[in-house]
Amino acid sequence: MLLGCGELGKEVIMALQRFGVETIAVDGYLHAPGHQVAHRSHVVDLSNADALYELVAQERPHFLVPESEAIATELLVEIEQDGLTKVIPTARAASVSMNREALRQLAAEELDLPTVRYAFAKSYNELQMQINRGVGYPCLVKPMIAISGKGHSEVKGPEDVKAAWNYAMDSSGDNCSSVIVEEFIKFDYEITLLTVRAFGAAGEIETHFCEPIGYLKKQGHYVESWQPQRMTPASLHYARELAKKLTESLGGVGVFGVELLVKGDKVWFNEVCPYPHYAGMVTMATQAQNQFELHARALLGLSVSTVLREQGTCATIFGGVDADNVVFEGIDEALQVAGTDLRLFGKLHAQEKRRMGVMLATGQNIIEARQRATFAANLVRPVPFEEE
Repeated sequence: MLLGCGELGKEVIMALQRFGVETIAVDGYLHAPGHQVAHRSHVVDLSNADALYELVAQERPHFLVPESEAIATELLVEIEQDGLTKVIPTARAASVSMNREALRQLAAEELDLPTVRYAFAKSYNELQMQINRGVGYPCLVKPMIAISGKGHSEVKGPEDVKAAWNYAMDSSGDNCSSVIVEEFIKFDYEITLLTVRAFGAAGEIETHFCEPIGYLKKQGHYVESWQPQRMTPASLHYARELAKKLTESLGGVGVFGVELLVKGDKVWFNEVCPYPHYAGMVTMATQAQNQFELHARALLGLSVSTVLREQGTCATIFGGVDADNVVFEGIDEALQVAGTDLRLFGKLHAQEKRRMGVMLATGQNIIEARQRATFAANLVRPVPFEEE
């Protein structure tokens, strides 16, 4: 059973089905991408613990796979304790990863991983106080509950604080009433290090790493990712050490998307998601086994391979318009660009910054692949469907 069936959950479902697994898709709205391919589907508010518990007790899946940040994570712990099913990677991993306060306490205070300076605030006044006390300007303000980049603001001075608080609250709904404020450092680049925990031939869990993925975000929205991201030998070594220490603490099996900030040989921990990462969609073009196949194999106890097949890039296709029942123009022209491939997610409703699909591209080098993917993605245009 998949809890959260957007584009990431949809790909996991299809990867599981290739191994003959029966799949159940659960999301908060009808016709979510994963609903379109699963054997069965349900529409349930993922933050409604009682409704989710009742559904899990009814279906009794062998595995429960969270694929969204908007889940009542305390429910996952209860479900696991009651023996209803096995949560992937673990209920604790999902619960800690999706709560920024719990995650920072684990990473910085328990595991002593390098992080930027941070503080928590439950009101606008407390936020301003925490900035004045030591976080300083510029800084980043994020909702405490991690929701795919939504509600993030860069605060350059006192005049930006109120708007940042309001944006964080508006973006997180009723599930969150506090924020984390982080020191803004001038890093060279960000990476997602896909870290795979899977059973090896000896029956023990082993840790595998995909090649580092560089990515670009604008105003909190994922725009583009590429693989591999070049790193110094020292920074790559530190990144893998950090990711291994963190994921071993979280436990379980599956793919973890570990987000890191890099400057020279220095590496700072940022965030982690306990399932395939949006930046990891590039692996559909670059790896022999993409991140969704790796997640499926790991939870089924099968062997995994993180071999990089070729260099590539993934560029987002945004909605651009606010409309229902969109169709896409420019697909033929886009696919005439050498080395490209297209993934449309099947979302019926478009919004200006909603991810509607991605353009994948390979090339002789990352520069060529990025140029191909970006150019082709810009040719695909979602438009409102009008019956003749």
